[in-house]
Amino acid sequence: MPKISVVIIAFNEAPNIHRCIESVRSFANEIVVVDSMSADSTGPLCEAMGCKVFRREFDGYGTQKQFAVDQAAYDWVFSIDADEVVTGKLAEEIVHLFRTPDLAEAGFTMCFSLVYQGRKLKHGGAGSDQHLRLFNRQKGGFTRVKVHEGIVVTGKVSRLKGEVLHYSYRNLTHHLEKLNYYTTRAAEGYVQKGKRFSRTWVILKFPLSFIQFYILKGGFLDGYPGFLWSLLAALYAVMKIAKSVEITEGTS
Repeated sequence: MPKISVVIIAFNEAPNIHRCIESVRSFANEIVVVDSMSADSTGPLCEAMGCKVFRREFDGYGTQKQFAVDQAAYDWVFSIDADEVVTGKLAEEIVHLFRTPDLAEAGFTMCFSLVYQGRKLKHGGAGSDQHLRLFNRQKGGFTRVKVHEGIVVTGKVSRLKGEVLHYSYRNLTHHLEKLNYYTTRAAEGYVQKGKRFSRTWVILKFPLSFIQFYILKGGFLDGYPGFLWSLLAALYAVMKIAKSVEITEGTS
C-alpha cells in the first residue's frame, strides 16, 4: 500500500501545531515540518511529537512548501497548514483510500471550510472551497510564487468527500495583521504585472465589495461572524488596490 508523507510549513504556530498534527496521525507515515525560524516553541513542540523538523528561512509560500515536499520520504504527499485541521471523516476516507495498492489518480481535492469567530462560515464567499492537497509528487508539485501558491499535477484528479477546517484567524488583531501582509504582497504582484488602478476605483471598490460579500453572497446569514468577515473581506479587496496605487504613484 502507498505511504503518505504529511508536510507542514510553520512560523510561530505553537498555539495551533499540536491540533494540526494530531488530526493527521491516523494516515501519516511520517510528518515533515519546515519551521521558518520561529521565535516561539513551534520547532521543539513538533520534535517532541515525533515530526522531522527542518529549519529554513522563509522565501515565499510556494518555494517553502516545495522544499517541504522535497524532504519527504514518500511520493504521496499531503500538504496541510499549521492552522488547519483534518476532520475525522476525511482522515478515515484517506486511510480507506490508501489500502488500494495502485492508485490511478495524480491527486485529490477536498473541501475547506473557514472557522471564524467560533463559527464555521457557510456564506459570504468563505464556505466550502475545493483545494488539491493530496498528490503524487512524481506527477506534480507547488507553484513557485510568494503568495496564493497552488499544487499543479499531470493526470487524473479525484474529489474526496471529507473536509479540512481552517482556523485562519485567532482574533481580529491577527486577522488585520494577515490582511496587511497579504494586501502588500498582492499589490506588489499587481505592480509587477503592470496593472494600474484609478483612485476612483479605490473609492468604489469597498462599498461594492461589501455588498457582494454581505448581501449577494449571503454573509448576513452567518450572523455576527458573517458581518465581520464580509467587512474585512471588503477591506482586503480595497486595500490591495489602494496599496498598488500608492506604489505606482510613488514610483512614476
